[in-house]
Amino acid sequence: MKIITIIISLLAFVLIAFNFTKVDFNAPFEGESITALITILCGLCAIFLMLILRISKRIEEKVKQRR
Repeated sequence: MKIITIIISLLAFVLIAFNFTKVDFNAPFEGESITALITILCGLCAIFLMLILRISKRIEEKVKQRR
């Protein structure tokens, strides 16, 4: 599970970096720039969800060790 979350996080980071190059900062809410901004936001959400999943798995392991 840890490897999968790392791979998904890395893929999301690559998507963020790629789409950051597609944003036209002179008109960020027009044309392809809005699509790039939405994809960047989705990538950030994916990274955040993977962090939550990894933290919850760590908590689950610690709870199991206490029993």
